[in-house]
Amino acid sequence: MSEKKYPLNKVRNIWIIAHIDAWKTTTTERILFYTWKTHKIGEVHDWAATMDWMEQERERGITITSAATTAFWKDMQINIIDTPWHVDFTIEVERSLRVLDGWVAVFDGSQWVEPQSETVWKQSDRYNVPRIAFVNKMDKTWADFYMTLESIRKRLSWDKAVAIQLPIWAESEFTWIIDLVTMKAYIFEWNSWEKVTEIDVPADMLDKAKEMRAELIEKVASLDDSLMEKYFETWDLSIEEIKKWLRKWVCANELYAVLCWSALQNVWVQLMIDAACDYLPSPVDVNNWIITVMDPDDAEITEEIKVDENSPLAAIAFKIMTDPFVWKLCFTRVYAWTLRAWSYVYNATSWEKERIWRLLQMHANNRQEVQEISAWHIWAIVWLKDTRTWDTICDVNKKLMVESIEFPEPVISVSVEPKSKADQERMGLALSKLAEEDPSFKVRTDDETWQTVISWMWELHLDIIVDRMKREFKVECSVWAPQVAYRETIKNPVKDVEHKYSKQTWGRWQFGHVIISFEPYKEADVDDNGVKKINKFVNKIVGWIIPKEYIPGVEKWLDWAYARWYLAWYPMVDIKATLTFGSYHEVDSSELAFRIAASKAFRDACKKASPVLLEPIMKVEVNTPEEYMWDVLWQINSKRGRIEEMGQRWQAKIITCYVPLSEMFGYATDLRSATQWRATYAMEFHHYEEVPTNIAMKIREERWFKLDDED
Repeated sequence: MSEKKYPLNKVRNIWIIAHIDAWKTTTTERILFYTWKTHKIGEVHDWAATMDWMEQERERGITITSAATTAFWKDMQINIIDTPWHVDFTIEVERSLRVLDGWVAVFDGSQWVEPQSETVWKQSDRYNVPRIAFVNKMDKTWADFYMTLESIRKRLSWDKAVAIQLPIWAESEFTWIIDLVTMKAYIFEWNSWEKVTEIDVPADMLDKAKEMRAELIEKVASLDDSLMEKYFETWDLSIEEIKKWLRKWVCANELYAVLCWSALQNVWVQLMIDAACDYLPSPVDVNNWIITVMDPDDAEITEEIKVDENSPLAAIAFKIMTDPFVWKLCFTRVYAWTLRAWSYVYNATSWEKERIWRLLQMHANNRQEVQEISAWHIWAIVWLKDTRTWDTICDVNKKLMVESIEFPEPVISVSVEPKSKADQERMGLALSKLAEEDPSFKVRTDDETWQTVISWMWELHLDIIVDRMKREFKVECSVWAPQVAYRETIKNPVKDVEHKYSKQTWGRWQFGHVIISFEPYKEADVDDNGVKKINKFVNKIVGWIIPKEYIPGVEKWLDWAYARWYLAWYPMVDIKATLTFGSYHEVDSSELAFRIAASKAFRDACKKASPVLLEPIMKVEVNTPEEYMWDVLWQINSKRGRIEEMGQRWQAKIITCYVPLSEMFGYATDLRSATQWRATYAMEFHHYEEVPTNIAMKIREERWFKLDDED
């Protein structure tokens, strides 16, 4: 691995992504081979891809986690991250979007733009990341470059996509291309992976090439007034001018250059690498040497710092990876200064001082130790114990913070249960490490059911997590659907419910007498700690009708009763209890007697107060293409959903609705099936609502059957 230090304008930080089966990893493997990073091409279908190093990736033939490497081409250093494009691992895409300067989108030349491509493209639009596109598989049956180009324009880029290459033939005869910038044709010889011959454009393709080149020049010139004037004078631009201005507009995210090739047959790999170096931005192009940082103690205080090796240290830990040999690796992008081994740094997010023990230059899961990471490079740090995903690392004497990102909230949850006591001891460690790696994976213990609940983005995400727990952490566990946290309440007020408890217990009489009124309670009181009180107790006893020392027992035991009564053994909420009267015996009364009297009074009240079952209602926002809107609306209605609002965001329809949580299990799969994977959704808890009578009866039967079975 080269130790040469490249100037920033000769550095490219890029990522390569594609929808499933567009051969993204195959593309990356060719880049590594032609840049002499590997001595042979690793094939995905042979389980030998260098970048897909996890067992789960090789078995499934898909990329699951981002892998980093560094390659060298001509006078360029290319830092590459191979990122999953599968929407189940969207968090990997989010992280890459923020730390890389540009990306290469790979499309299947025999298909229209796939839904996953559309999803990631929209994410890139949100972060304004420059990109170029490669139409792959041009040697495949039914390959059609013009169809894919039109699909990119219609679904993704409107008028921003511009072809800079054309195929002369396609399918099995794809060995020729036309470069519209130089207006030359090139022949690839099958017997040599590296021999490319330049020829004139064939006569039968000349008119088409001139038409497409005129379109290219017009789009490049239309974005600058002075260039447009020159174009109107000569109706042409020089090769140098086209390259210069095309690079400028690609870096500014105003145009997307579209090329064609075949990764599997190794056709035009060299030209693909040239295009990535020629048109994608360097760190200088994207950030203009300036980044904005915040004061860790006050986010309102910001300043701009110059990006060079003399500025204060500013770095982002964008990915944590568990490693069996060095505990954990912290993938870091350095924005300013130089990060050196054995130095001390400050974590502005966790407010902890950390020691940099070792620095590694990564090649998938292989590594080489280095002594420093200079500005704008992406390498890994070993053993940062208090650093988490997206923490800012800065100088001990100059504390600053780089703007963070918001990770999407998980939308699916299940409960996990270890199969043995040994598994139970290991499961906690495994879940904590997996949650540290992936901010979209959440772990919690349910306060009511005491289940361990894990939440994640999509179904495949869960499969990988469970498989990793088994292989890496030796944990066997069962996965169950989580229990819905139902509640109970009363609908009608009940006045002056009286209960007198008088009974001999343990050789002495117990006496307690209370009269309590119960009514629905919807106010949002908070206690001294600022916590919302879901029930309220009011004491209206005056004087010594009931001694003051017995009153707390009444309130406490009502809280106990609320937690265990009435319909299906779910907690009762939104109840106001008012103690209005009672009596006591000087000898026989005790706190225990008043506790029992209060709980029995509540039980008697429930029989008259029309108790009902409540269910959690989720606020759901669905983002769907307009052509699937009615299918989505039908699904929502079938799940007892209530449409609240419909709007437009870019080309998508946004549907806001309220749906019971019990109906949301499996919705991710249903939504994907109904929209060909093009719709997404997010949800959050909103409120509790009464369960319809027929469903409440079924819930009660299932609940009591389960409790009897557990007993």
